[in-house]
Amino acid sequence: MTESQPPVRVLFVCTGNSARSQMAEAILGRIGGPDFEVHSAGTHPGTVNPMTLRALSEIGIDWSGAHSKSVVEFLDEPFDYVITVCDQAREACPVFPGEHASIHWGFDDPAAARGTDAERLVVFRRVLGEISIRLKPFAEVARRGRDRGPEPISREA
Repeated sequence: MTESQPPVRVLFVCTGNSARSQMAEAILGRIGGPDFEVHSAGTHPGTVNPMTLRALSEIGIDWSGAHSKSVVEFLDEPFDYVITVCDQAREACPVFPGEHASIHWGFDDPAAARGTDAERLVVFRRVLGEISIRLKPFAEVARRGRDRGPEPISREA
């Protein structure tokens, strides 16, 4: 990132801001580094799921200081990308002002998994892996788009 290029601003939205959007924020923050400013929020925020913290910890991300936030906190902020990560959030997500790309990636809700803690953790790990796989190419495309800058205007008549 150069001085003249601001970071790519990304907001991940899900219903509770307890698992999927938190995972996406943590992963993109790690792989995107200073090229990205990443946030997450929920349409009906609750608390960060302890299994989210555990799954992230297993891949070396300490997310223990995270808390759930409401999309309302971000309505007046400009974003380059607003990405919903669950179908319910896509339906309930408010319209963000300004020019940005709205993207939807539907992931299973790991918080809805049933069974023992070990069985539930398997689901959290799977969803975390799916989010990571989706974010790697996204980060490269978003970074290249920012680095290209505005398209030149043709002066031909």
